[in-house]
Amino acid sequence: MSDSGEGSGKGKLILGIDLGTSHTAVMSNRGDKVLLRSVVGYPKDVIGLKLLGRPYVVGDEAFDMRSYLDLRYPLQDGVLSETGERDQLVARHLLAHVIQMVKPQPNDEIIAVIGVPARATGANKGLLLKMAQEVLHTALVVSEPFMVGYGMNKLVNSIVIDIGAGTTDICALKGTVPMPEDQVTLSKAGNYVDERLQTVLLERHPELQMNLNIACSIKEAFSFVGPTPGPVVADLRAAGKPVRVDVTDAVKSACEALLPEIVESVEILLRTFQPEYQPIALKNIIAAGGGSRIRGLGTYLKDALRPYGEAEITCVSDPTFDGCRGALRLAEELPPQYWRQLGDVAGS
Repeated sequence: MSDSGEGSGKGKLILGIDLGTSHTAVMSNRGDKVLLRSVVGYPKDVIGLKLLGRPYVVGDEAFDMRSYLDLRYPLQDGVLSETGERDQLVARHLLAHVIQMVKPQPNDEIIAVIGVPARATGANKGLLLKMAQEVLHTALVVSEPFMVGYGMNKLVNSIVIDIGAGTTDICALKGTVPMPEDQVTLSKAGNYVDERLQTVLLERHPELQMNLNIACSIKEAFSFVGPTPGPVVADLRAAGKPVRVDVTDAVKSACEALLPEIVESVEILLRTFQPEYQPIALKNIIAAGGGSRIRGLGTYLKDALRPYGEAEITCVSDPTFDGCRGALRLAEELPPQYWRQLGDVAGS
């Protein structure tokens, strides 16, 4: 983004941005707090164009109009797609809209810390920063679990498990900028649960009219692991008619399918701490992201990690905004001239 002069009327708009496969969350130093779906919709044909009255629409509005729009999700597994110019255009439309939602003023200097999956490639980060330069003056990309840890003052002897839609990111925090060997990105996350839940339900009830949106709504309403809390019954449709279906076992198996790889990754990262710090890290495990809302998650992980000692699992209080809140705090507390010590930077 070109700089338009250093006049005395120039303000500073500081942003924390958590770009997610499913949703994007943004917070600003002026108190704005925005959540939107990470989706851009384009009319399928001339009728759709007439109904929409504009070339494209972003976020929840696009999702609500999905019957006559071509929906494009520019973030795949939490990172921008590198597959073609059209994908990059979609990403630009999303990013520009996100910035406009926090109401920048004409003379603002806009700086942002943006979260990406823990093991995002250099190419992914480079593409994101290239696009960010079009709408921001300065941008830093850091790993999403690091943002969570920073926001909670858990930067030493802790492990963050960030369960998003596209990826699960796990990070060992040791008082320094996390190295690649301190971080793990798993492809099984919220979207995987949706797909598995849909598959299991259709195998057991092939008559159901089921899609991923419905599976996601069931997951968000009823997700749990461990002991069954009681019968879980969902109102669904079969052949156009309403039906009530017991989905207890399907929900439990779909959610628990996430956990073996998470437990294994935590065990691997735990062993990277110095021996004397391992018991401390075990008592400082933080679950974040939408997946931290799964009922019984903390107890399940504590039991699974028992061979290593007494674990304590803290689920964040605000999974929707804790990531971008940490990013905003980082952007406010650390001047941009130090950002290159933390990660990839675009701008001045």
